Amino acid sequence: MFPMVTGFINYGQQTIRAARYIGQSFMITLSHVNRLPVTIQYPYEKSITSERFRGRIHFEFDKCIACEVCVRVCPIDLPVVHWRLETDIRKKRLLNYSIDFGVCIFCGNCVEYCPTNCLSMTEEYELSTYDRHELNYNQIALGRLPMSVIGDSTIRTIINSAQTKISTNKPLGSRTIPN
Repeated sequence: MFPMVTGFINYGQQTIRAARYIGQSFMITLSHVNRLPVTIQYPYEKSITSERFRGRIHFEFDKCIACEVCVRVCPIDLPVVHWRLETDIRKKRLLNYSIDFGVCIFCGNCVEYCPTNCLSMTEEYELSTYDRHELNYNQIALGRLPMSVIGDSTIRTIINSAQTKISTNKPLGSRTIPN
């Protein structure tokens, strides 16, 4: 008889525990009802990139001194720099500069270590194409100004909820990392 009583007690405890778990999961579901959806409808809505987003590289031909620092710091030796030494002025003259974005890992080392700041990262991230040879950008394509997501009137821009939470909750001068 005692095993039967302990069986009923265990059954009752397990039932209460199961009801508690169901109640907790139902409360979590109800707490998510008032939240905005995480997904966006991509071609028609685009999220605004963060300030330090590493997108397509922008190149300014006039600032480049052909020092090849970008090639040396690149983990995959990606930028191709063709130059000629001008003997009368004893300086390098840049002839051609190209980057293959099909191979680029967007690490940003070339931008960080460039002594003349002729390289910069843009907010442009739509580089998909049907032919991989179109991803090899020369100095003319690299010099093209990026298309701003904010300026396009046909697209609805969405600010990340995490970015707004960080910007509203963090006081100026704070160096803490939010959860």
